[in-house]
Amino acid sequence: MERDATVIEQQARIDLAAAFRLAVRLDLHEGVCNHFTVMLPDGGRFLLNRYGLHWSEVTASNLLALDADGRILAGDGEYEKTAFYIHSRIHLANPQAACVLHTHMPYATSLTLLEGGRLEMVEQNALRFHDDIAYDDEYNGLVADNAEGDRLARVLGSKRVMFLANHGVIVAGPSVAEAFDLLYYLERACRLQVLARMMGGKMRPVRPEVARTACRMMRDDAPKYAGAHFTALKRTLDREEPEYSR
Repeated sequence: MERDATVIEQQARIDLAAAFRLAVRLDLHEGVCNHFTVMLPDGGRFLLNRYGLHWSEVTASNLLALDADGRILAGDGEYEKTAFYIHSRIHLANPQAACVLHTHMPYATSLTLLEGGRLEMVEQNALRFHDDIAYDDEYNGLVADNAEGDRLARVLGSKRVMFLANHGVIVAGPSVAEAFDLLYYLERACRLQVLARMMGGKMRPVRPEVARTACRMMRDDAPKYAGAHFTALKRTLDREEPEYSR
């Protein structure tokens, strides 16, 4: 059993490191800020990127392992405090949120700057998020304690996406592959909405029953398709940045 746990943790490290590298390639990152985490199967530890590393430098071996009290159990260096308060509280509040990704990716974040900014259900990529987005319309500054982390966790609830007013987005999923797939398509959907709005025409609506059906179909297929998508992206890294998995 101990060997199985070690293998599972190593795969989680490789997948999370891949997510960081891919976020750089897809312009989903910002400086050395933002953070991705994955909860390990024992439920008491999670992996987090070390503060100060550019995401192109993240590897499977330089990820930190933390417990729910913020103690570093494995790895060298320090972590960003806001990362701990956001991610640890969401992981603890929602066991289904095995992987939590927080970014300031440009198109999604641009919607958080608008009064009443919402992702509109007018495009196929957006439909996968039908009734699955929480909106936190109260910006309280940096997340500097458990209380604010708990508030964000309550706002997110059981949904997989949260827009943070004046800030960015959080995506949660049952695996790194599914969470990253959501992050990718969320930014694509937001980009198309921003571009369509720039054209100045009237948005073409999708009938609510069609939106619900399309969303259900995509959610049913999510583990298979997200797995295939993430595996294909990792093959690119294996060819061009193989050090990510070390």
